[in-house]
Amino acid sequence: MPPRRPLANLWQESAAETFRAPALVEDAEADLLIIGGGYSGCAAALAAAQAGAKVALLEARTIGHGGSGRNVGLVNAGLWMPPEEINAALGIAAGEALTATLAQAPDRVFNLIETHGISCEATRAGTLHCAHGPAGLKDLESRHAQLSARGAPVRLLDAAETARRTGSPRFPGALFDPRAGTIQPLAYVRGLARAATAAGAHIYEHSPAVRLTRSAGAWQADTAGGTLRAPRLLLATNAYHAATGGQPAPAHVPVHYFQLATAPLGDRGAAILQGGEGAWDTALVMSSFRRDAAGRLIIGGIGSLEHGAGIAHRDWAARKLAQLFPALAGTPLHHAWHGRIAMTGDHVPRILSLGEGALALFGYSGRGIGPGTVFGEAAAQALVSGDASALPLAPVEHHSEPAAGLRAAWYEAGATLTHLLGARF
Repeated sequence: MPPRRPLANLWQESAAETFRAPALVEDAEADLLIIGGGYSGCAAALAAAQAGAKVALLEARTIGHGGSGRNVGLVNAGLWMPPEEINAALGIAAGEALTATLAQAPDRVFNLIETHGISCEATRAGTLHCAHGPAGLKDLESRHAQLSARGAPVRLLDAAETARRTGSPRFPGALFDPRAGTIQPLAYVRGLARAATAAGAHIYEHSPAVRLTRSAGAWQADTAGGTLRAPRLLLATNAYHAATGGQPAPAHVPVHYFQLATAPLGDRGAAILQGGEGAWDTALVMSSFRRDAAGRLIIGGIGSLEHGAGIAHRDWAARKLAQLFPALAGTPLHHAWHGRIAMTGDHVPRILSLGEGALALFGYSGRGIGPGTVFGEAAAQALVSGDASALPLAPVEHHSEPAAGLRAAWYEAGATLTHLLGARF
């Protein structure tokens, strides 16, 4: 059973990249003001600074404090749902364009890592989408057909090959995507921030924007220590938007995802994901598992560890570990943490127009690394150049998520019930 201990985020302890920035303590001006120091905000700051813009980024806490530093670390191609569902949500032309753009997202992430020497345990060995049962296998067959028709080099694996790759006999098959990989997610976003600073961007930590307004042709963010003004604005707070006077939070459904990690397993873990892949399953209440560079096994699932029922999630993780890998039954789980995901009703991200020269990016629905990086870079290009044609999605003027609080509670209740009953056999 996992130890009952305060949350300890493994990524904060193991990140090889460090980053520190001062708080804003003066009034300043920039060409582009970015609010939010996650993947989108830092990728945008880097791209805009490299394009010659004067960039200022405000982060309320520290770089990667939100979902970017709590991520599973799977660098996947595309979105969570298959192409035909994306087309149904956006229309064929827009859907196919988005699918094609995000098919290249892992290339962009790993290119940035190489170019800027980001030390983030980058491993491009693909990912395994594992069937949790017969229905899941049918889903993977459909995904394989849709992706293959669009030129993706994915492979559908049988039970034997899946067992060999995962180290577990529990899955009847898996979809292998060689375009994908894994990273240490907090180290990656810190590396982006480091590179952005080297390119000339000004980053301020511990500087929450308490008010955001527009006047005299510029956007102004007020903080406790000073103000920043710029003609162009990118709001990249996603699921961690803090209360800001003058600007409501982009509408989304908050969903939590937790992870627990073993100590380094050494030879005991040699047969688990021996090729270095990351994995997740097709279950409605999905779960994931991967290894890090030190050989720890990290297992995760939907749910929050903050409330009393978080014990159910921790206990489920211990049972799931034993179910997937019987030889590891009883292995202590030494780290436990969770993050918040910004979900949209159709699981498609949004680019929201906030007014003249201002965009908000949000709603990655559990696919923050690749899409977050690509959307951030594209938004920076569009805002700096004034040309929105390169955006991966057309901006919308409004976005709503009816009954977001009730839906969030439903997700958490469903995950808790599933974990109370699951992985017992």
